[in-house]
Amino acid sequence: MKVSFQVYEGEPKSFSGDVLVVIVQQEQGPEQGLEQCLEQCLLSPALKGAVSHVRDCGDFLNKADQSVWLYPALLDWQGEKPYLAKRILLLAPATEDAGRNELRERLRLCGGTIASQLRQLRGEDILLLWPQGLPFSDVETAGQLVQGLALGSYTFQGYKKEQNGTDSEAGQSRRYAFFSGDAPLKELRKAIKQAQVSAQAVLSARDMGNQPANRWTPADFADYAEKLGTKKKLKTTILGKAEMQELGMEAILAVNQGSAQPPSLSIIEYRSAKKYPTVLLVGKGLTFDSGGISAKPAAGMEEMKFDMCGGAAVMAVMQALAELGFGGVNVVGMVPATENLSGSAAIKPGDVVRHFGGLHSEVVNTDAEGRLILGDAIAYGIATYAPDVVIDIATLTGAAVVGLGHHYTCLLANDDELAQRLLQAGEEAGEPLWRLPLGPAYRKQLESTVADIKNAGDRSGGTITAACYLQEFVGETPWAHLDIAGTAWNFTEKSYVPKGASGTGVRTLLCALANWSKSERN
Repeated sequence: MKVSFQVYEGEPKSFSGDVLVVIVQQEQGPEQGLEQCLEQCLLSPALKGAVSHVRDCGDFLNKADQSVWLYPALLDWQGEKPYLAKRILLLAPATEDAGRNELRERLRLCGGTIASQLRQLRGEDILLLWPQGLPFSDVETAGQLVQGLALGSYTFQGYKKEQNGTDSEAGQSRRYAFFSGDAPLKELRKAIKQAQVSAQAVLSARDMGNQPANRWTPADFADYAEKLGTKKKLKTTILGKAEMQELGMEAILAVNQGSAQPPSLSIIEYRSAKKYPTVLLVGKGLTFDSGGISAKPAAGMEEMKFDMCGGAAVMAVMQALAELGFGGVNVVGMVPATENLSGSAAIKPGDVVRHFGGLHSEVVNTDAEGRLILGDAIAYGIATYAPDVVIDIATLTGAAVVGLGHHYTCLLANDDELAQRLLQAGEEAGEPLWRLPLGPAYRKQLESTVADIKNAGDRSGGTITAACYLQEFVGETPWAHLDIAGTAWNFTEKSYVPKGASGTGVRTLLCALANWSKSERN
């Protein structure tokens, strides 16, 4: 589905497209403010009467998130000139008693609901009206709706053969227009564009994550990064197996030993100005994880194609930065990528590997491989780029799913200010985070008798001990770890989040970077 957005400067009655969407503010009482709300949405007296009739029948405005279809040609217009739109879709999202972040989420959900409703139609031209009584400007309201509409329109086409005599959804297009009203046109267009760029980045991450492992390999990560390097303000460097051997990245190479696919380490730089801080983003790119010699159970192993969603998120963020052009911050994105398989040369439990920088690790569990490749990448990134902040994002531990289910991303950090930035960004993006503790009591579980550290402790506190392992490589640098094992796929069901890869983390990181940019420039 190809989706585009624009601003409509005419009168709603003159719109002759397929669907006029009217978002009616949900009220606490059946009568309270309805007339004012409908007036704000520029509805004619006859249409207001139709809405009131539907409401009085108990089919509208008595529950949140309800929708009703009306067909102008079938209405008694009482002498009025009919709307030219073929259909009218009325929605009543829950907007009362909502804080700003919650209201942002409800608007995105509303956009996702609209996209779901329109999926059943072949309509291409859509005009949206919304009430003016929200605690947001029209500019921000439109931005949230754009994200919900774009994300809710997503379908992974995959490799299904098209049915004879039908058009694939991929070949369809849909044009959304936003009624400008009194909103400043330049700001409205800018907000729509930025929201569309952010949403498109999420869709790119979903596409990467949904690909089967034989269609998305470490080489594909490198190829994607190379293409990004051709965009304005981006520079790409790819490290292959030979370069890793020369640099002493034994951990990435060890994880890769059982695979016929060579590893890659993609590095993408976004520079605004030297005076601004540098944020290092590192995303886990395990394109398939069998567990290696410490094999995973067969049931559900096909989902291990999603083990690269952290890497996909970092790629998508860098893609968006090239178009958004944030000032006030520099960003380096790194994606270490490999498969973890049990070939004849595979690393074995009990083997010892040397990380970049000299730390020796006893590999007691080959299924705890993500922290091995991230450790090399983080150590190399800090030594090479001297970042002011490090954030890694990874589908790292099954313990994250056990602890928080599929509703929150686990956050661990050695810096309270950084943690708060990310918590705030997650709330703003509708991708909530929950902070877990760190400390020497957990680090003690990783003590080894033969090396500096071992790559896994016992089952207790598995998400925390995995983060403790990564903490070994950051030194005094402010650092945060996002464990998205529970949210990268099978995320909380939402109207704008489909089954399969969710693209989680992309909008959270973009929100954090945008806020960073604003604070640094101010």
